[in-house]
Amino acid sequence: MQRRSILPLILCALLPVLLVPVFAQRPSFRPSIPTADRSKGNRIFLERADSLFKTPMDSFMVLVGNVMFTKGGMKMYCDSAHYQDSPEMMEAFGHVKMEQGDTLFVYADELLYQGITQQARLFGDYNRPVRMINRDVKLETDEFIYDLAINLGFYESGGKLTDAANTLTSLRGEYNPDTKEANFYDDVHLHSNNTKDTLDIYTNSLYYNTLTHLAELAQESTIVNWRGTIYTTSGVYQTDSDKMSLYERSLIVTKDGQTLTADTIIYDRAQGYGEAMGAMVMTDSVHQVTLEGNYGFYDEKKDSSFVSGRPRLMSYSQPDTLYLHGRYISTTRLIDSVEVAGDSLREAYVRVDTTHAAVIYPRVRFYRADMQGVCDSLRFTESDSTIRMFRHPIVWNEDQQISGKIIELQLNDSTIREAHLPDLGFATQHIEGDHYNQLSGKSMHAYFDGGELKRLQLDGSVEIIMYPEENDSTINKIVNAQSSFLTAWFKGRTTERIKMWPETTGTVTPMYLAKPSLYFLPKFKWYDGIRPTSPDSIFVIPKAMEELMLTAE
Repeated sequence: MQRRSILPLILCALLPVLLVPVFAQRPSFRPSIPTADRSKGNRIFLERADSLFKTPMDSFMVLVGNVMFTKGGMKMYCDSAHYQDSPEMMEAFGHVKMEQGDTLFVYADELLYQGITQQARLFGDYNRPVRMINRDVKLETDEFIYDLAINLGFYESGGKLTDAANTLTSLRGEYNPDTKEANFYDDVHLHSNNTKDTLDIYTNSLYYNTLTHLAELAQESTIVNWRGTIYTTSGVYQTDSDKMSLYERSLIVTKDGQTLTADTIIYDRAQGYGEAMGAMVMTDSVHQVTLEGNYGFYDEKKDSSFVSGRPRLMSYSQPDTLYLHGRYISTTRLIDSVEVAGDSLREAYVRVDTTHAAVIYPRVRFYRADMQGVCDSLRFTESDSTIRMFRHPIVWNEDQQISGKIIELQLNDSTIREAHLPDLGFATQHIEGDHYNQLSGKSMHAYFDGGELKRLQLDGSVEIIMYPEENDSTINKIVNAQSSFLTAWFKGRTTERIKMWPETTGTVTPMYLAKPSLYFLPKFKWYDGIRPTSPDSIFVIPKAMEELMLTAE
């Protein structure tokens, strides 16, 4: 009988006893692949986990406790995970954290990673959304997709991005931590974090850079700040320095009732200036004024402006609109300091009075249904509502014309109240044919009521030529007279009465005996050929007007 060795039997008996303590210890699972370069390729590497197991029914491994994966320079931590090698896929649960260097962190409650797309989909819980933090930038959303291949994160169900300057919310958005560029879509709202100022932008598409705080608009957008509201479809807004460039006929509406639109609008708040280019239209509903031009410049600190490129100013405070044109239109603020006594002789304070002045030059032309005029430069002062016309100024009212070296028009709600010609005044009224009533003097004052000439006063070296009407409204004589002073009263087109003093010389000549030499005063000129006849005619400079403005006064 052959003897059997008892050694195998002893080993079989002792094997369970030897193996139980080994599995009972369950040490932390720490794979080691010395030859693998973790900084390259698209693979995910498992760095550690407290335990790892796999059931025959599952295609994935289960990792539990202190789980850590790496992919290139990205690290990912979680409480537990499911991981399969082919095709590469990973699910992470509990306290999910992704970090890259010391600048980029993503926090979530759950993560799903697909190796084929290299996209990680992260989910928040009921209390906390997914959070991406990149230095001073924080992006929050309930569901976040992170494309590790191009380092781009995006959301599609509402999110919020916050940086040092602004807070942005939208239904859809994306952010690249490398380039600091973000794009937002659908119900976009940018709100400034500056507590000393206000800025809100509403649109459906906005590009934003978290490094430069630059916002670009490419769709219908509304910008609201403490000055007013801006409507645009294309623009760039430097949110922290308040610089903006607006395109595509943007519209600015201020809280004071002013509006501005142009092809391009540029504004720099720090420097305090703005520019408008291309078919600029500015309106002031309070003063009922509209200003047009191809270029406009505004200096906020000096409160001054400049307009060129066929500028036209329109005042519609009266039933008939006034249209005014010059090659350039500029405005400025005038400051006058006045020392005022206080409650006692030792007390005094300075009151600063400000007003605005507008200057239009050269080749000025204006038109209104009841009044037209030309000159080479014009100045309007707001404080006294006075228009001063220089260099060959001429003003027409129906069939009447006044001219001189300087004409000062004092307005009352854009209606002429007085006209003063301090140096050589000449008034002319066309009767018929070659016949004109004419009055000339060293100075002239004209007084109006409702836009109609009511009284005229001339001082010094007065000369007149008049065609008095008979009772039947016919004209059969001509009056030539000279005096030192004259006052004339008018009613419509009719001269009611004339008073001349202290001494008067002259002649009365029947029309059939009057020679043509009696028809005109030495300085008579009828400038009807250069008179504006319509709102658009103010842009046309007749040759005769050009020649007149080039001659000495």
